[in-house]
Amino acid sequence: MTKAKEMVKFLNSCHSIFQAVDVMEKQLSKAGFKGLGENEYWQLEKGGSYYVTRNNSSIIAFRIPQDEIKSSNIVVSHSDSPCFKIKPVAELNNPHYKRLNVEVYGGAILPSWLDRPLSIAGRALVRKDGVITSCLVDFDENMAIIPNVAIHQNREINSGYKYNPQVDLIPLWGLDDGEESLLNKIAAELKIAREDILSYDLFIYNRDEACLWGRDKEFISSPRIDDLACAFTSMQGIMKAASRDSLNIMGVFDNEEVGSMTRQGMASDFLANVIERVFSCFGLERERIMGIMANSFMISADNGHAVHPNHPELYDQANQAYMNKGIVIKRCASQSYVTDAVSEAVIRELCERAKVPYQYFANRSDVRGGGTQGAIAGLHIPSMAADIGLAQLAMHSSFETAGSKDVDHLIKLFEEFYQSSIYADNGNVRIEK
Repeated sequence: MTKAKEMVKFLNSCHSIFQAVDVMEKQLSKAGFKGLGENEYWQLEKGGSYYVTRNNSSIIAFRIPQDEIKSSNIVVSHSDSPCFKIKPVAELNNPHYKRLNVEVYGGAILPSWLDRPLSIAGRALVRKDGVITSCLVDFDENMAIIPNVAIHQNREINSGYKYNPQVDLIPLWGLDDGEESLLNKIAAELKIAREDILSYDLFIYNRDEACLWGRDKEFISSPRIDDLACAFTSMQGIMKAASRDSLNIMGVFDNEEVGSMTRQGMASDFLANVIERVFSCFGLERERIMGIMANSFMISADNGHAVHPNHPELYDQANQAYMNKGIVIKRCASQSYVTDAVSEAVIRELCERAKVPYQYFANRSDVRGGGTQGAIAGLHIPSMAADIGLAQLAMHSSFETAGSKDVDHLIKLFEEFYQSSIYADNGNVRIEK
């Protein structure tokens, strides 16, 4: 549990995608990674460590080996989580209440958001000295609540009530006698004039803080464990480990929860462009690049479902995952998880070398499971790939639970991965250091 407390601190700082990427930038910079701009000319050095962001909500970090690049080790995860996003006209007023005008972002477990302290975080685009500037916004105070209807007025609340997002899930944040609008509050927070606020991307977040709990502090609960746990652990791995001749890459992408089809999502050209620019800095021709990428290995890191203590019948009888029992290797015949026999064998070998336990997850044959970024990444990156993650409960709840020991398990696997070079050779795979 050596890193679980550190992950708690990380999760408590990442109230939206923009805060998450900002925190990762700072931690990578502290670890010696140099920031690059997509619109700049890159001059890279052997042995150098770098990072680049897109939209301030996706980030790619990479370490260049000292020797000739012969393969790539890639880990991808995502920065976003299901939540509520504030609409352009932010407030709904009637003679008695002020409410925030929101819409659902991603596949949220809606009831988990009710009767909890909520706040607002994200970014505002403001006018400063004739320049449009992006400013982080995080009020970090109890600002709103989505109240349930009392059981006396809704006798069906415990009998499978269906929530209407336009009616039931609008946060209350004031009374009619209050004059302070959201734009005024943003202006005060940023110390600017209200008329200088041009736009914003703002999200509602659950104010309940991440924590360790349980008889032996064996659990970690927090908003946004899916998928910031994998973002945190992959960042720890790339900051600590380097390969002799493999290009190490960590990518954390936005918009996975809504399909990834954005310029900062996994379906964009962001990762492929970064890889191409790195290779071009060292004069590699396309033929050589294609060979290197065929040698490469990608880990799609996104959490898996732990068996629910009250509902074991919802899971496959044999392929079951439990918290603190190690890395979850995810497989699916439909290829919504990209793991195949070859990539599974590589993950197992890496786990055994790192002395990390592993387990399997597969959906029940009569249940459609979720997907990950792995299949989307394969459209751009012709590497071997596997889907893995931590076992967790209540995926897509506003407050999720995972195993605290598994944080160290996943970091150890990523360290082993980033220290290695993986080569495909006529149907065989060699893993070297």
